[in-house]
Amino acid sequence: MTLDNELKGQKGSTVYLIGVCLVAALGGLLFGYDTGVINGSLKFVQLKFELNAAMKGFAASSALIACIFGAAFAGTLSDHLGRKKVLILSAALFLISAVGTALPKNLTQFIIFRIIGGLGVGAASMTSPMYIAEIAPARIRGRMVSLNQFAIIFGMLVVYFVNYFIAGSGDESWNTEIGWRWMFGSESIPAVLLLLLTFIIPESPRWLTKQGKKDKAAKILSHVDGSEYAQREMLQIEDTLTHESSSIGQLFQPGMKIVLVIGVVLAVLQQVTGINVFLYFGSEIFEKLGGENIDAALLQQVVVGATNLIFTVIAIWTVDKLGRKPLMITGSFGMGISLFAMGLAGMYQATGLWLLIFVLVYIASFALSVGPVTWVILSEIFPTKIRGRAMGIATICLWLSNTVVSQTFPMMDESSFLIKHFNHGFPFFIYGTMCVVLIIFMWRYVPETKGKSLEEIEAMWLS
Repeated sequence: MTLDNELKGQKGSTVYLIGVCLVAALGGLLFGYDTGVINGSLKFVQLKFELNAAMKGFAASSALIACIFGAAFAGTLSDHLGRKKVLILSAALFLISAVGTALPKNLTQFIIFRIIGGLGVGAASMTSPMYIAEIAPARIRGRMVSLNQFAIIFGMLVVYFVNYFIAGSGDESWNTEIGWRWMFGSESIPAVLLLLLTFIIPESPRWLTKQGKKDKAAKILSHVDGSEYAQREMLQIEDTLTHESSSIGQLFQPGMKIVLVIGVVLAVLQQVTGINVFLYFGSEIFEKLGGENIDAALLQQVVVGATNLIFTVIAIWTVDKLGRKPLMITGSFGMGISLFAMGLAGMYQATGLWLLIFVLVYIASFALSVGPVTWVILSEIFPTKIRGRAMGIATICLWLSNTVVSQTFPMMDESSFLIKHFNHGFPFFIYGTMCVVLIIFMWRYVPETKGKSLEEIEAMWLS
């Protein structure tokens, strides 16, 4: 019996597709959990190990440095070993980090296990959206990839509640000795879940086709969206692969150079517009600008997390209808306005409720656009044979930018010169300016990819 006859009449299952994508998105959930856990715990870690501003920045950013290497090795491994195996490896790294950061005897041990977790974050941050993009049909690919961003935000929101609950279980002395350990250790629960569930999902059909396992790939695609879709998609994938090189040098060929530029610039701009400043240092921002105590600041972070989640859901339902480009431009505009307003509020000490409003508008704008849509675009634009390595390059640049922002924010925020002239408002002017750059770049250089198959997008660059 031929493969075509074997697949004939099979119907796809949306439930199957969503289930597979949700398992892959657990990598995103752990990405968000690991990102958010440092927020509520950093003050207590600083007190425990008596850190200055530079060391506090390194305690937060050490994991980010590891993310760079995690993305680098994951890009190569995912092209050679498969997307699924890299997700399994990421889960193992998350679990080791969760246990290790809960039990360190000194700062060195803490940073070592944060670095191990960073390797997992770097690997999962590029592998999860790439896997989802390769298994989802074009008509709903944006929604499915955006599920990963939803999972990231959900992970952050969950850990905000966890941090708030743990911090409220004792006084500052207890939190400095014990509480922050429970915050980090709680990550072991979702890590075990990802480790177990990843074994039952299929490999990426596009990676399988590249390896010559066409029968397996076609069966997976038929489960996703039916036999007709599987046969049509397999023809496109096979035709594209015959014209592709497996060398990363393909990105430097005529017509493809712009792809790498777009991927790298979008990855960098997603970070230098300041989002992780609020995710890592949000509690301290509320304390310094708004005059809140630690409990109120942590509670406001929960409100921020809920806003992030709600508007990410809106992005999931609109990205395949409105398109990538309109969402990115509109969201960047909202982010820029909010950041400049925060900078002015900081300068003139117009704090309180206004600050929370500006932050919520910024978070809502990011969640509606730059947060999920950047990952959608990155997972779409690169050729199949080298997608892992190419996306790895863009993700490396993303984490490099994240590291720079996270390391420099505490130094800018605690600079006596900048406090004297801007009263903690200076960094927000920098990030707001980057939003303007992002708007111009999206408008001038990034084409719309809504509704196109991955193979059609690749052909678009070559034409």
